[in-house]
Amino acid sequence: MSQLKDLILKYALQNSVKFDGKPNIGAVIGKLISEDAALKTKIAEVQKEIKKTISEISKLTVEQQLAKLQEIAPELLEKKEKKKRELPELPGAVDGKIKDFVTRIPPEPSKYAHIGHALSFLLNYMYAKKYNGKCIMRFEDTNPETCKQEYVDAMIEDVTGYLEIKPDRIFKVSEDMDRFYEFAEKLVALGNAYVCFCARENMQELRHAGKECSCRQKKTSENLEAWHDMLAGNYEDGVCVLRLKGDMEALNHVMRDPVLFRMSREKHYSLGEKYFVWPMYDFENAVEDSISETTHILRSNEFGSMRVELQDYIKKLLGFSNQINVEYGRFAINGTTTKGREIRELIEKKLVAGWDDPRLVTLKAMKRRGFLKETFYELAVEVGLTPSPTNLDWSIVESINRKSLDPVVHRHFFVEDPVEIKIENAPKQEVELNLHPENKKGGRKFSTHDLFYVARKDFEELNAAGLYRLMDCANFTNDKKNNIVEHSFLYHSREYEQYKNDEKSMNKKIMHWLPADDSNKKKLFDVEILMSDGSIKTGVGESNLKDVKVGEIIQFERFGFCKLEKIEKGKESNNNSDKENNSKLFFIWTHK
Repeated sequence: MSQLKDLILKYALQNSVKFDGKPNIGAVIGKLISEDAALKTKIAEVQKEIKKTISEISKLTVEQQLAKLQEIAPELLEKKEKKKRELPELPGAVDGKIKDFVTRIPPEPSKYAHIGHALSFLLNYMYAKKYNGKCIMRFEDTNPETCKQEYVDAMIEDVTGYLEIKPDRIFKVSEDMDRFYEFAEKLVALGNAYVCFCARENMQELRHAGKECSCRQKKTSENLEAWHDMLAGNYEDGVCVLRLKGDMEALNHVMRDPVLFRMSREKHYSLGEKYFVWPMYDFENAVEDSISETTHILRSNEFGSMRVELQDYIKKLLGFSNQINVEYGRFAINGTTTKGREIRELIEKKLVAGWDDPRLVTLKAMKRRGFLKETFYELAVEVGLTPSPTNLDWSIVESINRKSLDPVVHRHFFVEDPVEIKIENAPKQEVELNLHPENKKGGRKFSTHDLFYVARKDFEELNAAGLYRLMDCANFTNDKKNNIVEHSFLYHSREYEQYKNDEKSMNKKIMHWLPADDSNKKKLFDVEILMSDGSIKTGVGESNLKDVKVGEIIQFERFGFCKLEKIEKGKESNNNSDKENNSKLFFIWTHK
């Protein structure tokens, strides 16, 4: 534990010094995880210790924090070229190369893609790029009951647009229906498949008991005739299926005469009523992986080695070669669901607004919130091909995203639930703040006097005597606490130099603000922010938000990163001076 505390201290100091005394828990967690991945299993304990450490170092000035960091970890102050992490080599690689390398991205278009899909897609794509190979994208759309064009379009948009994956080929498995029939007939003609008329419950009982049904004993000619009758539509749905002749005594129950084709007259979203005999997952994959010349199959190990055995057996019977299978653990985000059925229920019950609701981890929701595609690429390398399940904490995902946002996004003020205060003797002044801490070119201009807006939560902490600071603007003291004048407290402005060495008189309370006099009120924006839990925060934003474009991500100081989703224009007043105050800005919260 002592070693962990030392790690937390040095990374908390490093982050605090870098961001002017405002350390971020998520960023510290990211540093710790990158050094010791095992800490993922005890995130709650680590977060508690980080909060404690941050509370302690916050008592120090930034200069004192810098001196402490110089003392315990001077190497963190040196700017080093960080070695980029890479994906591990795959089986079959020679001198870092694999000839004629082909992977595939095979989603079923029955729901919207989520973060788990993204990581799986990227692993296949990034390995194809690594080995100068190809990556194909095929939609496994042979379940007419669940597949929809809506999901196909959404996935293409997510993959090629949001994630910027460029597949060498995109197609639908349903385009190969006639070829599936040809290969199925080959199995029947060779005596390796038969048409079964058993009721589903009876079939399951016999498979469980390891016993053959009477249908298995029919002649090849009878099975060919029954198969042709299936294709001609001479049977009702559910009357019969095509089964593989496997091993009814196999320990692997998947091998006990599995179903290869079923009948369904449900209208297909793309093919309409042209087909009504549909291939099952294992047959479809065995054939497609072979005819598309896939060399490596990268997939989650929840698929199971049992199904690999079945698919390899089907390939053997059809004269195909096997691919190299590489399995990794399932990806999940703690406290979220990725199951299509569960999300549909949430939508139907109006517990979430849709597939892009910020409480979900669909790619639509994460794009809407402001997660950058670079985050998914880095995360894919981070989790890699780990065989054990990866249960990610949101703080890790946020930390990676923050690394991309921090250096580039502009800073602005948003005052939630604003309260007006008056600071007595405050001079009229022009304040110019930077759009980014590392860009000293200004860009944000404010005219201030003695009236300010502060957030209600900050206002409620102003009763204690001591020094307070409006960020990058002014210092003031509460010399007349509880002296209410028109719902505003009176404060005296003070020079910071009088107090900086007097720890007892300093609350060190820093707050963001906005000018609240009449001339400035006209320039402020009403702001609404949709949070990740579905709640809505309201307040006012600075006039400089006029330059923010829809889709742009910014950081509201002391609040978090937010993405501008839309601008609602209000009715213009006849008074030209009011025209600046006719817009409402709608943001969606990204993360701290």
